[in-house]
Amino acid sequence: MAKAQQPPEQRLSFYLDILRKHLQKLEETVKTSLEDVPVVISGMASSTIGMLELPYKPLPFATDGSDLLTKTIAPTADFRHTTLLISGVKSDDDVMRGEETQLVGCQFELSEQEQLFLHPGTHAKHVRVQHGRALALKTYMTGEFFALLSKQAILANSVEEGGKLEEGNNLQWFEKGVRDSQQANLLHNAFLVRTNDLFKKATRQENYFYLSGLLVGSECRDLLNSIPAGITLAGEPVLVAHYSAALRVLGIADKCPVQTKTAEEVTLRGQLSVFTHSRIKEGTP
Repeated sequence: MAKAQQPPEQRLSFYLDILRKHLQKLEETVKTSLEDVPVVISGMASSTIGMLELPYKPLPFATDGSDLLTKTIAPTADFRHTTLLISGVKSDDDVMRGEETQLVGCQFELSEQEQLFLHPGTHAKHVRVQHGRALALKTYMTGEFFALLSKQAILANSVEEGGKLEEGNNLQWFEKGVRDSQQANLLHNAFLVRTNDLFKKATRQENYFYLSGLLVGSECRDLLNSIPAGITLAGEPVLVAHYSAALRVLGIADKCPVQTKTAEEVTLRGQLSVFTHSRIKEGTP
């Protein structure tokens, strides 16, 4: 955070030096020179606490990445790579940095029907897509609320991290959490995590998945009011598994196709697409 207070030139130099060291390690690993390879960066690097602040692009934006805001940083004697920095996107009351590039990597087809990009995480993103453009954005603080409740609230004593969704009774308790999230207020349901433990209805690990189901179910509840023609669920495999289960329990997966992709896959594809369009704009082969 201290670097955010430094002049832009110092911040940029600081972060490029970190990148240089990582690129040197990568060269050693692959035993190949990367000197002429460009670097593409998306996410918080373009924020107020990143290497160089770029303004948000207002919605809508093209899902092929052709009109996202970018900045090319020329190579220097200290950092010999051309660097492309990709900015984030904003609506009237919401923002995202990084997920816009992942959305591009999902390679949405042009369609008159409304599609949904769902990226689970600390701040889950729901982006509505139509006619090859991302039109509307909603952020849900699902992951952050889960971390606070499971680690800092009184519920921390009633849950235990560990195990996988498919192990033991974890899936059943997750599904119960999703179903319960539709029946009562989250502020009440959350206390059931404590009573589940007090009355020995669930183990603490099962309770962990129950709490997860409550929160993910509460988030996905909004989709029942406007089910899209299709959902692309992209993120880390563990979270994708949780959300896939929630969409199935809620009946959403029965009403529209849900395809899943990994965060790594869509990030790399999205960065390549944005980079290609930036070269075209610059007239660079």
